[in-house]
Amino acid sequence: MGRDRTELFLASFLMLFVELVLIRWAGAYVIYLSYFANFILLGSFLGIGVGFLRARREPDLFRFAPALLALFVGVVLVLPVTIDRTGGDLVYFGVQTHGLPTWVMLPFIFLATAAVMAAIAHGVALRFSRLPALDAYRADIIGSVCGIAVFSVLALLGTGPIAWGLVVAVLFVLLLRRPSLVQALALGAMLVVFAAGTFSTGTVWSPYYRLQVSHQGDETAIDANGIPHQTAIVTTGSDYEDIYARLTRPPGRVLVVGAGNGNDVAVALEHGAQHVDAVEIDPEIQKIGVEFHPQHPYQDPRVTRIIADGRAYLERTHQTYDLIIFALPDSLTLVAGQSAIRLESFLFTLQAFQAAHDRLAPGGVFAIYNFYREQWLADRLAGTMADVFGQRPCLDLGEDHGGSVGQLSIFIDSTDPSALDCATRWDPAGRQVIAPAVDDRPFPYLKGRTIPSRYLLTVALILLASAIVVRAAGGRYRSMRGYLDLFFMGAAFLLLETKSVVQFALLFGTTWFVNALVFGGVLLSVLIAIEIERRSTVDRRRLLFGLLAVGLLVAYLVPTASLLALAPVPRFVAATALAFFPIFAANLIFASRFRDTADPTAAFGANLLGAMFGGTLEYLSLITGYRALLIVVAVLYGLAYVTFRSGGVSTVREEPVPATLEHGSVR
Repeated sequence: MGRDRTELFLASFLMLFVELVLIRWAGAYVIYLSYFANFILLGSFLGIGVGFLRARREPDLFRFAPALLALFVGVVLVLPVTIDRTGGDLVYFGVQTHGLPTWVMLPFIFLATAAVMAAIAHGVALRFSRLPALDAYRADIIGSVCGIAVFSVLALLGTGPIAWGLVVAVLFVLLLRRPSLVQALALGAMLVVFAAGTFSTGTVWSPYYRLQVSHQGDETAIDANGIPHQTAIVTTGSDYEDIYARLTRPPGRVLVVGAGNGNDVAVALEHGAQHVDAVEIDPEIQKIGVEFHPQHPYQDPRVTRIIADGRAYLERTHQTYDLIIFALPDSLTLVAGQSAIRLESFLFTLQAFQAAHDRLAPGGVFAIYNFYREQWLADRLAGTMADVFGQRPCLDLGEDHGGSVGQLSIFIDSTDPSALDCATRWDPAGRQVIAPAVDDRPFPYLKGRTIPSRYLLTVALILLASAIVVRAAGGRYRSMRGYLDLFFMGAAFLLLETKSVVQFALLFGTTWFVNALVFGGVLLSVLIAIEIERRSTVDRRRLLFGLLAVGLLVAYLVPTASLLALAPVPRFVAATALAFFPIFAANLIFASRFRDTADPTAAFGANLLGAMFGGTLEYLSLITGYRALLIVVAVLYGLAYVTFRSGGVSTVREEPVPATLEHGSVR
């Protein structure tokens, strides 16, 4: 049995690790794929669910996994695309330039992800079925925790896809034992593709982007995930000086949020700043600026380089500034494959502007600028600034831009009107101004309180395709009929996890490390719940559902933003208690229920498909905000309680695993 546990650990490690690889790899080449917030995550849940539902059916899909993975990464590399999503309810920056059309590439990504994960999950399920339910679940969770940890370490070290590929190849070799010639060739092809993505000229993989760096004269251009993102230039005489043309006195201490390659730092130094705190979330972009910016601003002793999330820095610093600039903080990406939060989402809320206002010294100035491209978006941000400062902000469209929306727009205001030489103030001229985004609903690029029609269509197609795939690949739904409560638990738990990701992003920053910490913490709480359940035989489900209800109620009644006033350590303790108490109670319920299952693989598959359904419900946050998701979570757990009480315990007779799969080596 020790060998079975080891193989299950390795297979679970591989499954979680490959899921993270697919999210990073596809997001780097399929532009704007990440705007469909959890697209690959949903495909992964579908694939894993199908793999578990087929645990007792041949053929062994795991042997096809290397070829499917090599095909996926190869197609994405050879056929990169941009997705044209300009206009409409959501603002998407950029246009389609080349590649397969959306209606071809998006279904391919979803179905290919499901196929890859189904093949790997089938190998996990075969090993899962050889152990008692809780023992198997325990080994699976430990493997998943290690998969997250290793991927996070590789991100911290700044390694590229070739390192991911080597880890995946080693795990496949260990699990396949003696790979066939076809499998060996597929693993080799995968490594070649990852090597091409890692070592192509001018390519740098940061924790957030695939960066492509090019040089022309004194200028250094940086593309992020295939989109022109930043250009390091000599700032003298450029539009970067427009802000300083409005100041009536030189700034003393300057904060630049979104410092990037250093352009705003350079111009601040040129205009007499005594000190500049340069906050940038991406360490690789800052390194590029250190090495290649023609004016070398980061080497100036007056500059402090800070790698951090801008909103988190504003909340924790006690320093005050004469000038705070939000400098083109347009991330072009999401935090992760889960939740619709972008790296800069919490920078453009009413509370963020208030935090910037509170960090200004007497007479201090606050400025934001970007190429807003949509009049309603420019009006929304200007209106947010007006709400905070109590007056309409100055508006500067820069020289030679003609004043049209889509050009460089600067909004600037001060606690002291004499600090600014304001020629023109923002005037909506009767236009309807969209209310400010807020921390609970941080979607500044979403025009209305609605789910955009393209999202609704995408979700509907995903659910339809999933129903067809599950029926075709997993057999009749009868095998999951006794596990309807586990389906609801999976949906509720995914939403609960999403709420935790968003909560920690607001409190501690939208960085990859914070998200890894949350996911790792969730899995550790699962592991602790399993250990408690393995050592206890007392039926206390009614008590646990009651504790879960209390935890959800407390989490709902205590707004996340209220914790921002706490010091970092108390804030972390309070946030952990609020987020992880209901997660822990939910895991105790699941572990107690899972221990009694007659068919662990079907039960686990039902739970995963429920998680996929929960992933589609996450789009409700676009309407309600994230806090209200806790009400949906409570309803789903209520349904789980009702279906369990009405006979949810499985009566499905456990069927033996075919000998060819149970005792034969998986290849």
